[in-house]
Amino acid sequence: MHQVPPNHTGESGNDDLPVGRILSRREVLALLGVAGASLLAACTAPAVTPAASATVSATVSATATQPSAEAATAVAIAADPTAQAAAAAEAATAEAASLASVPSCVVRPEMTEGPYFVDAKLNRSDIRIEPLDGSVVEGTPLTLLFRVSQVTPAGCSPLAGATVNVWHCDAQGVYSGVRDPRFDTSQLSYLRGYQETGGDGSAQFSTIYPGWYSGRAVHIHFKIRTTGAAGSSYDFTSQLFFDEAVTAQVYSRPPYAEKGPADVPNDRDGIFRNGGEQLLLTPTATADGYSAIFEIGLDLSA
Repeated sequence: MHQVPPNHTGESGNDDLPVGRILSRREVLALLGVAGASLLAACTAPAVTPAASATVSATVSATATQPSAEAATAVAIAADPTAQAAAAAEAATAEAASLASVPSCVVRPEMTEGPYFVDAKLNRSDIRIEPLDGSVVEGTPLTLLFRVSQVTPAGCSPLAGATVNVWHCDAQGVYSGVRDPRFDTSQLSYLRGYQETGGDGSAQFSTIYPGWYSGRAVHIHFKIRTTGAAGSSYDFTSQLFFDEAVTAQVYSRPPYAEKGPADVPNDRDGIFRNGGEQLLLTPTATADGYSAIFEIGLDLSA
């Protein structure tokens, strides 16, 4: 389990407890009103694979379990090769038919907020700038574009007016807004900010490729806040992870090279193992850095 790194106080709690799970395909298709959901639930695994990135998955509580009837059906199918083959064939047919009806937006797994969220109320796109003195945080530029949609039984539509917060550590693994025995960044607000989504559901940030700190894979935190279906406030908090081949390229150059590679790869990070593949960015190279797009759909009725 990740312990709070020595250069961070963790005043708001640990950064290592997942708070959501990915919905099974049965639950996703039921949400969207797509036929064949029960059949697919019995014949396909509940986890979403990378090949299913165009389908929808969602989050609810961290402790939900599979219904006993579905578990019994799965056991019976696994014990009978004939039934297993027939069910798989039917599932493939239903899958192909339903995929045409599933919208292109993706509902991602929710994860822990972590201890470093500070509601600095900085409405800005370029979060590299430190407001206190106007200095620019050193690091490889990264343009991060969020495309936020709302998922309903009728499909997906751009979600306008949602507040997207982003925060992460600098190239040396240090967050702003932190009080530590060795340093104090509590008065600083670099690499923090928010944008409201436009009519097309997008919000863009200019930042840097994040560094790392001991015990965690490379990541960026984000929070989306809007109004739920019943008029109450709706918060969705999760983390973005990075393709390790791209990270290796970035970390081979200053200012990251001096610190060396991260000590925890994605597959050893406890948070990544709870749905991180659906939160994985593979940034593309630009003239001066990298850019990445993250599509996310929210079920505001939840």
